[in-house]
Amino acid sequence: MTIMKSEPRSTENETLPVSLADIEHAADRIRGRVTRTPLTHSASLSRQAHQPVYLKLETRQPIGAFKLRGATNAILSLDPAARERGLVTASTGNHGRAVAYAAQALGIPATVCMSSLVPANKVEAIRALGAEIRIVGVSQDDAQDEVERLVESRGLTPIPPFDHADVVAGQGMIGLEIVEDLPDVATVLIPLSGGGLAGGIAVAVNALKPQARIIGISMERGAAMHASIAAGRPVAVREEETLADSLGGGIGLLNRVTFPLCRDLLDDIVLLTEEEIAAGIRHASHQEGEIVEGAGAVGIAAILAGKVELTGPTAVILSGGNIDARVHRHIIEGGAA
Repeated sequence: MTIMKSEPRSTENETLPVSLADIEHAADRIRGRVTRTPLTHSASLSRQAHQPVYLKLETRQPIGAFKLRGATNAILSLDPAARERGLVTASTGNHGRAVAYAAQALGIPATVCMSSLVPANKVEAIRALGAEIRIVGVSQDDAQDEVERLVESRGLTPIPPFDHADVVAGQGMIGLEIVEDLPDVATVLIPLSGGGLAGGIAVAVNALKPQARIIGISMERGAAMHASIAAGRPVAVREEETLADSLGGGIGLLNRVTFPLCRDLLDDIVLLTEEEIAAGIRHASHQEGEIVEGAGAVGIAAILAGKVELTGPTAVILSGGNIDARVHRHIIEGGAA
């Protein structure tokens, strides 16, 4: 699926729900509370792609994933009364961990709602941070229903995992760092799920480097943003088990923020098989010395599978490293996906 931008957008395009200024304000707000992650050269992927390839290591965040940026910005943007009521969110794992981590640092109670598809290692990591855990149903939509019930019954303050301007602005800080560290960036490969990461980075990179290509990477099993853009509106998809579990779940039928950002700013969306994702995990371990979860490996996987054509210096977002140790060992030893 290719979505060509008709022309470079203005850096202050008022039709979009998040602006470069929003991202810059978020960066000022959360700087010092999140890690400025390295952008490291990959000799092996550069040889494979015949272009310079760099890995943006969001695995280096304290929670092992990029989600800390958006969650921290959203929580710090709340008024004191909203914080004191306590926080609640739905998550496929990493966002819940980010909310729990930031809430603990600020002394705020947090509740995280997840479906039974969330891997046990991610659930336990959230519990270890002191959050209340709710396991509900078999999909992200089921978990979101529980969030809405708790907002109504207990007055908790919701921190959405992606479709929220403050969350997106926080994730967009990654785009600022990429452009600063790689001024001639030509392509950015971004894991794509609900669109908070892809949307935020796309706003920043498109504003600062409008000729750069921005490509979302997802899995074939239940790629909700891909299906929604193809349909021209947010649509529901069946959530399935996948190695890229962090990319699962819908985008919300009432999506107001990330759908228009991804629709308007992504140049392409690439879908991967489970075997291709497994190859990305193995490559990260064997060639890059990085432990990454399936969602974090999709950019690498797309290059290895020959599903993206790189046209210059390329940044690949390694979005998270929170993979179950047994699953990782099985994959890197050549086990079936």
